[in-house]
Amino acid sequence: MPIYLIRHGQSEFNAAHTDGGPDPMIFDAALTALGRSQAAAARAEAATLGIRHVICSPLTRAIQTAKIIFDDIAPITISAGPVEHLWHSCDMGRSPTSLRADFPDLEFDHLPPIWWHQGPLNPNGVPEEPEALFHARIKAFAAELSETHPRPLAVVGHCNTFRSLAGFDMKNCEIRRYT
Repeated sequence: MPIYLIRHGQSEFNAAHTDGGPDPMIFDAALTALGRSQAAAARAEAATLGIRHVICSPLTRAIQTAKIIFDDIAPITISAGPVEHLWHSCDMGRSPTSLRADFPDLEFDHLPPIWWHQGPLNPNGVPEEPEALFHARIKAFAAELSETHPRPLAVVGHCNTFRSLAGFDMKNCEIRRYT
């Protein structure tokens, strides 16, 4: 049974960080109005796929996307496995307590208080996840996916995550089958 990858909708960071400019310092960016409409459009396509379970990154833009697409369709499980490669402000997370306040219908108790990468800070004060650690984390997540049921399964995550996992780039709210 298939696994589908879904990139989150446009975030406030995506909208502000264009042409490789400086980090706009938007931490754990939420969806823009366009991102919410992209997710609403993806809901129609996702509804035809028979998805029975959703694994979602704990970053706000991914959770918002997953809820717009899958509320009342399939249960959503939060996992730090598909979280984005941390090197910009938008990729720093929030505590499970803070996430639970915004998304009280989801479970966050299994996450540690700081579930995102911790390490040396870049000049903007953002801890940068070394590339080798990121790829190792995604490889471990891929191994978990191979054992995850029920299926069909969807993973709502991020561009660099899916590039490392599956070898391709994705547009906002694009849905692609993962093999």
